[in-house]
Amino acid sequence: MGIRVGRYGTATCSGEFQGRDDSALGRFWAEALGWGVSSEGPGVTNVEPEGFVWPDPVAVCVDVVTVPDPETVRYRAHLDLATTSAAHQAQLVAHLLELGATPADAGQGDVPWTVLADPEGNLFRVLEPRPIYRDTGPIAAVVVSCADPRAMARFWNEAMDWTLHEVTDDHARLRSAKGVGPYLEFVRTPAEKTMWGRVHLDLRPYPGDDQAAEVARLRALGATDADVGQGDVPWVCLADSEGNEFCVLTPG
Repeated sequence: MGIRVGRYGTATCSGEFQGRDDSALGRFWAEALGWGVSSEGPGVTNVEPEGFVWPDPVAVCVDVVTVPDPETVRYRAHLDLATTSAAHQAQLVAHLLELGATPADAGQGDVPWTVLADPEGNLFRVLEPRPIYRDTGPIAAVVVSCADPRAMARFWNEAMDWTLHEVTDDHARLRSAKGVGPYLEFVRTPAEKTMWGRVHLDLRPYPGDDQAAEVARLRALGATDADVGQGDVPWVCLADSEGNEFCVLTPG
């Protein structure tokens, strides 16, 4: 699943989920988030709010891409969903289970949030109410596990035109410069506690920007080329300094 996240020096960012059936997984996430679906081509389902006009940073969109026999690996990005009350959290969890999500054990122990897996096994969390996420929309944050949040903050703060809100040895948080939509967070996490899934970020340059120039800029910041078996495609696959893969899409 790809997670398009708002503009990044170049663009918006989205999340990309890979699965065996983009339509089915796209329908799940559309129902989960209360959004609509569209398609930019065979094998790709786009999930975004009704009436959404890119590059509005009010939402981080979800792109679901069909991949034959997708590998199950410990990718380091997952979604956190926001709730407004304990009752809302319980209702949302029940709704997601009805849609086909399943309870998941990520070694979380006794915590106030709920860990679930979508129908393709991608783990995500339904958070307890938190004031910081009261105005983010259904997605509270795209969370990336990492070894060094400060290093991730340096790279992604330059890569995107989002605002760095917080950075410590254990956590970094960015958000659209307009102060809307979900957060992008980097959390220091032991490798064995990384969540299972196939989710990564997609970045899209603004209309009129040059994809090749943006790719060159990201390489200058420390990104490296990544081969995920993509073949001949219009996007470019890169990895940040910790090896987190992301795609640079063509301008909208």
